[in-house]
Amino acid sequence: MSQRVVVTGAGCVTPLGNNLDAMWRNVIAGRSGVGPLTRFDASRFPCRIAAEVRDWSVSEVGEDPARWVKHPPQTLFSVGASIQAVRAAGLDSCQPDPLRFGVYFGCGETFPELRDLADLMAPAIREGQLDAREFNRRALAAMDPEEAMYCEPHVPACCVAGLVDAQGPNFNCVAACASSTQAIGNAAELIRRGDADIMLAGGAHSMIHPLGITGLHRLSVLTQSNEMLDKAMRPFDANRDGFVVGEGGAVVVLESLEHALARGAEIWGELTGYASGHDAFHLTDTHPEGRGFARCVQESLRQAHLNVDDIDYVNAHGTSTRMNDRIETLALKRAFGPAVYRIPVSSTKSMMGHATTACGAIELVVTLMAVRRGVIPPTINYETPDPECDLDYVPNAAREHTCRHAMSVSLGFGGQCAALVVSQYRGRSAMARFPHAA
Repeated sequence: MSQRVVVTGAGCVTPLGNNLDAMWRNVIAGRSGVGPLTRFDASRFPCRIAAEVRDWSVSEVGEDPARWVKHPPQTLFSVGASIQAVRAAGLDSCQPDPLRFGVYFGCGETFPELRDLADLMAPAIREGQLDAREFNRRALAAMDPEEAMYCEPHVPACCVAGLVDAQGPNFNCVAACASSTQAIGNAAELIRRGDADIMLAGGAHSMIHPLGITGLHRLSVLTQSNEMLDKAMRPFDANRDGFVVGEGGAVVVLESLEHALARGAEIWGELTGYASGHDAFHLTDTHPEGRGFARCVQESLRQAHLNVDDIDYVNAHGTSTRMNDRIETLALKRAFGPAVYRIPVSSTKSMMGHATTACGAIELVVTLMAVRRGVIPPTINYETPDPECDLDYVPNAAREHTCRHAMSVSLGFGGQCAALVVSQYRGRSAMARFPHAA
């Protein structure tokens, strides 16, 4: 019999707050985490703003910063969010079976800190040229091999497993901006089929680095509205011109319902549906009609045994790029039909920027909180309607709204897409939701 999967805790480190309560307060207040880019000298870069995690250290969760000094930000965010989630779920006092306790993250490529790298990269952006041989020579000379090793995507999951003695399944998903959404869905599947009782699932990332900013700029996805600061990120608005890079991490504790009930855990919600798919269209662009994404949304509803009228909120991918916002809107129309016009759809990237591989985990936590608290977060900076983006984007102010079931969706470069459905927990006697459940 397939196991039902519930959420019993969560933690996060984000540009809007370094713990769950702070983040949620700021999201509901419609605050922006965007400001001048301070991680390096960006004065010669076309995009000079970012949504940075500020004033945070692993010491806030009881870790010695000296232990983590050579690790990149995504590992620090993973550690912080995981320890918060473990404590919120009460796992630090219940001693779970380590062999039935796993970790599944969606962390991406990251970069060692190289001296003078911003000086090397600025000419490449300004003039479209770079002496690759000279850049490689200087970069390699400046690189600490140990620090470079810690930049591998699988390292955060390994580090967290060691901290919490999780000796069960351990994976990292790399699927561009759908990575952490897929990680959470895949972690739930491990529990459903009985391979684990508990999974820490989520992800972290930071591309606020000269190489990251350079690559995203060359893809023409970044805003250059530097003078607008906290208004530069404006999903679905007619004047959107690209996204602001964000960073951070979020982790949820997933458990089988039976395990959670046996230990008397508080159940925050139930993960009822998950689907992933692919456009099979282009290396970076989304299919113009969002075919993979629309099918993914529909399949997540089927897996959850729900229909379109059951969904009370969608946390959109909402990147603030002209093409993606238009295609996402079209795909939601295809997936939900006329019902889409009654569903609140908001992009919390408008406040936290685009955290790349971590965005899905952060947004799933926001969606979970919307279900728990009955409040829909807004899309801030929505001022000028776009005729091609004509849904209810919850403009500029949060809204009280009962959420029985809500969906969080992610799209990634390469055509990856994923959708998660989180629902109010309805008790042990609720009908099993999955086709293969007895």
